[in-house]
Amino acid sequence: MQDDQANLDRFDYAILSELGREARLSVTELAKRIGLSKSPTQARLRRLEMSGIIIGYRALLDPVKLGLDHVAFVEVKLADTRETALTAFNRAVAKIAEVEQCHMIAGNFDYLLKIRTRDMASYRQVLGEKISTLPGVSHTSTFVVMEAVKETVSGDLT
Repeated sequence: MQDDQANLDRFDYAILSELGREARLSVTELAKRIGLSKSPTQARLRRLEMSGIIIGYRALLDPVKLGLDHVAFVEVKLADTRETALTAFNRAVAKIAEVEQCHMIAGNFDYLLKIRTRDMASYRQVLGEKISTLPGVSHTSTFVVMEAVKETVSGDLT
């Protein structure tokens, strides 16, 4: 990523910021917003996609309106942190739909998971049947979210 970052200029960052706010922009509108003509904007967009800086486009769904308003953060401690154990955990956790985020942590535990479900009963089922049975899990601690004060999907890169 460092090499890719070194090659980005203010127009590239402007493209990424605009698409982060509204990914369905036409190339014409995107060009207008960043102050370039359509052809160079389109070429830059294609380069950002081909280099893997832009990895895809998707619709942002409102989880609360979909009834998925129960959020819990789970600290996970593994019994073994050798590379093979970490790889097995990583592969398995990636398959659990309710896990919105999974981060390896340097600290008193090994992973921090963000879990989104319909309610506490659904969460308990996910914890008992999926999270606790992941390879190498020795201990979990749950922190239930009472209110999301700030949740941003993407930030301004300009």
